[in-house]
Amino acid sequence: MAEHRRGLGRGLSALLGEEDVRPPEAPPPQAPPGAAVSEIPIEFLDRNPDQPRWVFPKEQLEELAASIRDKGILQPILVRPKGQGRYEIVAGERRWRAAQRAGLAAVPVLVRELTDMQVLEIGVIENVQRADLSPIEEATAYKQLMDRFGRTQDAVAEAVGKSRSHVANTLRLLSLPEGVRTHLLEGRLSAGHARAIATAPNAEALAEQIIAKGLSVREAEALSRGAPGKSPRTKGKRRTKDVDTMALENDLADVLGLEVSIDDRGGTGMITIRYETLEQLDDVCRRLTR
Repeated sequence: MAEHRRGLGRGLSALLGEEDVRPPEAPPPQAPPGAAVSEIPIEFLDRNPDQPRWVFPKEQLEELAASIRDKGILQPILVRPKGQGRYEIVAGERRWRAAQRAGLAAVPVLVRELTDMQVLEIGVIENVQRADLSPIEEATAYKQLMDRFGRTQDAVAEAVGKSRSHVANTLRLLSLPEGVRTHLLEGRLSAGHARAIATAPNAEALAEQIIAKGLSVREAEALSRGAPGKSPRTKGKRRTKDVDTMALENDLADVLGLEVSIDDRGGTGMITIRYETLEQLDDVCRRLTR
């Protein structure tokens, strides 16, 4: 299993291998699992309901469809058999959608017998490596791996080739108000903007201001610090924090994957670590008592 996970971490090329492509064969297709690339009628393929990617911009699909009309599909679609001659797409749904727009009757596929967990992992890896997922799609996919298949944050990070702190920070985006998550999903806000306003009591209103004014992440952070509901003491502490202290906070947050605050009072002070789940608390305790 460890060897298989390393293959996933290298991406789809490790799964597809270096197999020869044989000429299209008609008609349909009961392509055996593990066989070389075969042509399958496009209507025999079904999308994966657990596909991590939800949004397929029309402009990108049109560009890909034009390329497919000109050069065909250069990379086969990875599928698994569903029975009764049908196949579920594991990786390549965008190519499948673009092929329909391009008017193709059949598409090249590679058939593999895969478990539900492997299907979800491959879907996440393909999209994350190509930076195709929005932060919310990425966070939802990580949460699925953890909730449905019992993966820890460390195991998810290893499988997708990301740091644990990246996985933890991405998962925290799911606690944002629905309106902010929608802006993230549709690309109007970046993950940095969302993290800047995550603790503000009026995060949705701040998100609207950030979008309307085209604010940078630093400007969003300043806007959040001045948000109604923040105590004067908190704002004062933030203003007096020096650059070195803030850099140390960021370094600790990257290591722990959690929000860290340092209140330094001339050599004495306090470190505050915020956690949102018992799993995060357990992880901090495990690290401190190692």
